[in-house]
Amino acid sequence: MPHTAFATTTRGLRRDSPPMLLFEKAKRIGIWNPSDIDFSQDKKDWPHFTEDERDAVLRLTASFAAGEEAVTLDLLPLMQAINQLDMPEESVYLTSFLWEEAKHADFFDRFLSEIAREELGLDRFHLSCYKSLFYDALPTAMNALIEDRSPRAIVRAATTYNLVIEGIVAETGYHAYFLALDRKNLMPGTRAAISKIKQDEARHIAFGIYLLSRFISQDSSLWDVVQETMNELLTITMGMIHEMFTQYETPPFGQDESVFQNYAMGQFTKRLDRLDRARNMSLASIDELTRTVIEEDNA
Repeated sequence: MPHTAFATTTRGLRRDSPPMLLFEKAKRIGIWNPSDIDFSQDKKDWPHFTEDERDAVLRLTASFAAGEEAVTLDLLPLMQAINQLDMPEESVYLTSFLWEEAKHADFFDRFLSEIAREELGLDRFHLSCYKSLFYDALPTAMNALIEDRSPRAIVRAATTYNLVIEGIVAETGYHAYFLALDRKNLMPGTRAAISKIKQDEARHIAFGIYLLSRFISQDSSLWDVVQETMNELLTITMGMIHEMFTQYETPPFGQDESVFQNYAMGQFTKRLDRLDRARNMSLASIDELTRTVIEEDNA
């Protein structure tokens, strides 16, 4: 499709818009290099883990590594769909997504090769529910946008990626890292990187909620698409948590499955409540609320 005009030379970019504020934040605090993470203490800590503890961290990391790669591979159709909606500020911010997701995959790969020293056959950790989400649901929702760029298709894709994978699955995974490693101050390099990744993903989640809120505000029937997708994938998400705990007779690091189920449900409720409010909000009100969220880092 040929271009007819460009925002930068017709009206200029709206620099106070939420996507541009997120882009500014990405430029300011999102510039970190996985190669600079200091693994010196992590390499000393790793041999002192029990066999089950190493297995649990390796299982979690292998899940993140493939998950970040999957997003890097599958995100492009959503970016292309947004590009065709005359949303230049959103398009500008989305350029940071692919780079950041690839950077996260880079970190997890480095952990696997330098700390765990395992690089091959790690898909053995990808159990049934994990595969349902990352091997099937994510690429299906994203690739549907190649042929169908309707609001319903975009909302389903953004819900799958921004709300479920980033807003529930990844957030619960970060919680697992910190609960396992913080208590005894283990693997400081890994924890520092996870904190940076979580910070990057908070911007992605904020953008997803903003994008979906605007769609819902303009067409309340799209709320049904969000609910349907969230409820469908919540079952898979809870199944992922349960599958991981069934691998151990005694959960490593003294972890309790119910803690993670409750945490994931809390993230689910938090995201859904934000979008429920959008049904009765104007676009201007959504912009103002999102600006406040960005300023408070409360994605």
